[in-house]
Amino acid sequence: MAPKVLISDKLSEAAVQIFRDRGIDVDFQPDLGKDKDKLAEIIGQYDGLAIRSATKVTEKILENATNLKVIGRAGIGTDNIDKPAASKKGVIVMNTPFGNTITTAEHAVAMMFAVARQIPEASASTHAGKWEKSKFMGVELTAKTLGVIGAGNIGSIVCDRARGLRMKVIAYDPFLSEEKANKMGVEKVELDDLLKRADFITLHVPFTEQTANILSRENLAKTKKGVRIINCARGGLVDEEALADMLKSGHVAGAAFDVFSVEPAKENVLFGLPNVVCTPHLGAATSEAQENVALQVAEQMSNYLLTGAVENALNMPSVTAEEAKVMGPWVQLAGHLGSFIGQMTDEPIKAINILYDGSVSEMNLDALNCSVVAGIMKAVNPDVNMVSAPVIAKERGIKISTTNQDKSGAFDGYIKLTVVTESRERSIAGTVFSDGKPRFIQIKGINIDAEIGSHMLYTTNEDVPGIIGMLGQTMGENGVNIANFTLGRNAQGGDAIALLYVDAVVPAPIIEKLCKTGMFQQVRPLQFDVA
Repeated sequence: MAPKVLISDKLSEAAVQIFRDRGIDVDFQPDLGKDKDKLAEIIGQYDGLAIRSATKVTEKILENATNLKVIGRAGIGTDNIDKPAASKKGVIVMNTPFGNTITTAEHAVAMMFAVARQIPEASASTHAGKWEKSKFMGVELTAKTLGVIGAGNIGSIVCDRARGLRMKVIAYDPFLSEEKANKMGVEKVELDDLLKRADFITLHVPFTEQTANILSRENLAKTKKGVRIINCARGGLVDEEALADMLKSGHVAGAAFDVFSVEPAKENVLFGLPNVVCTPHLGAATSEAQENVALQVAEQMSNYLLTGAVENALNMPSVTAEEAKVMGPWVQLAGHLGSFIGQMTDEPIKAINILYDGSVSEMNLDALNCSVVAGIMKAVNPDVNMVSAPVIAKERGIKISTTNQDKSGAFDGYIKLTVVTESRERSIAGTVFSDGKPRFIQIKGINIDAEIGSHMLYTTNEDVPGIIGMLGQTMGENGVNIANFTLGRNAQGGDAIALLYVDAVVPAPIIEKLCKTGMFQQVRPLQFDVA
């Protein structure tokens, strides 16, 4: 059955057609986002939800989203999505961070011009029939110092445009390397240095715990007298009341804001102040940007629903379409390793340690980690997936660590998983053979070569005669067909294990019968999600 996507906000017909062309069933209801009750009522029918900003994806909506796998936001901001609730539900949240970068950067530059030359006030005055030529004395941008807070996708474009205006550009960004700054032609500085030197300050960072109120009253006091401040990024980055006070005192000469701490901004302390330019969150409001993000979200959601590729996800590691093709068997193996441990472990897990060896160590380890953890957690909660599993593990205080190393043995690559509980450690390793099929290659330190099937039986025992006969006879007498039989031991007469790949679930009476023979230390039926 084809995946089904609901579009609850206005997206272009070209974006809708992308879904259709990819074979996805589309329900286009562009005004549904305004009716939260109706959305909650029908959301359970859909695999994907494509939105802009009008739709609010609340915890209540997500509670009813029984089949939902992905939410795609055509745009950057995802404040209208309850991301923690989505993660717990196992729903991927995607945005489109590149579709409106140029548009937003251009708006910031336009706002900088507007506040430098007092264009809105001069325009209003002229429209009113006044000719107040001497009243609106502006400043040039040429040779002025622009302080850019955040030199990522949008900030870097602003830097480039400002250099074209012959401005001196300094940038504060903890993730900006000296090498990248040199290539951009900007000077990398600390925040206090930027505040002291900049004639104009423009913000281009997301709203996080680290960036909230980054231009606080204290930091605004450190700025150069006569500074002009532009915010086209996110509300809440600037202490608006403190800024209003400094505009009134003349310490700050002007401000241009496209975003506000509360939106829609019907009232704000900045409104009505002279030389404050305000726009209603227009950063991405160009026809080109709206079309770009709509097309991008349609492509991303289609790729995920049809191929498993994860692009621009906010609550899961991204996996490109190319990576998905190569990593598919390894992601499946990682899940099987986790599933084995999860089904074998009956006590709380304290730590999960994952070793990646050889070729697999160069893959997208974040995605593989998610698959391992999901496999473990599914033993307790079958609804867990790669999105929700890390959230649940964190809530339970489980420590997750990874190690990657060069090829160390006979296999080109393998994954070894070790889980620590209060009383023991349990480990299993696996690889992917050239046929693309995952295999278990080691359990409890005992080397094996076990094909993985949907239904399996695992036993541990002392290495003594009669085990194979007992297992084969018991399965045969009870009509359970064995597809594959794998044995391993650590030494003659030592610890031994057996893995049986069978055609159906081994009934509980058979498990009980094997246990009563006294020949086995452990008998466990296992199930794996084998594609």
